[in-house]
Amino acid sequence: MNNKRILWIAGISLFVVAFDQITKTIAQETLRGRMAKIYWNDFFRFQYAENNGGMLGFGSGLPDEIRFIGLTILPSLLLVALLAYLIFNRHLTMLQTVALSAIFGGGLSNILDRILNSGLVVDFMNMGIGSVRTGIFNVADVAIMCGLGLMLLFGGWRDAVPSGDESTDSADKAVPGEAGKNSQ
Repeated sequence: MNNKRILWIAGISLFVVAFDQITKTIAQETLRGRMAKIYWNDFFRFQYAENNGGMLGFGSGLPDEIRFIGLTILPSLLLVALLAYLIFNRHLTMLQTVALSAIFGGGLSNILDRILNSGLVVDFMNMGIGSVRTGIFNVADVAIMCGLGLMLLFGGWRDAVPSGDESTDSADKAVPGEAGKNSQ
């Protein structure tokens, strides 16, 4: 284990959790039961919502037990696996570590929210132009999306080739039982 990487993982994850939880507390104190606060010609809104479903309310109509398993237990297991991957994969770049730590921190904060708020996640931000708007989201969701964006844009996943497994064009690979057919 690399202690420097562990500090990066812990630092980023804890920052995301703390920032998310602080902003959710502020949203609960200042926005709950009030009209949305609108900025930049209604491009950005602070609007309080409690979400008992997943992203965009997915699964909100499911029975409580199924929702608990699907939105708390399973994501918690995935977060444990992600943390193990972050800690034990020595081949991650710094950018990959930062991106995956942001995803981990965001996921952890939303799970923490569900545990502390009887299955609900506090959301309070919304963006859009006219009638085209995003769903209502929070800082944890932003961290997850930023981490995913970093991974997709700069993660280098396509460039990585495991040592000893050099890839070649499929035309250069021999097909069993086909050797010698093209040389006839």
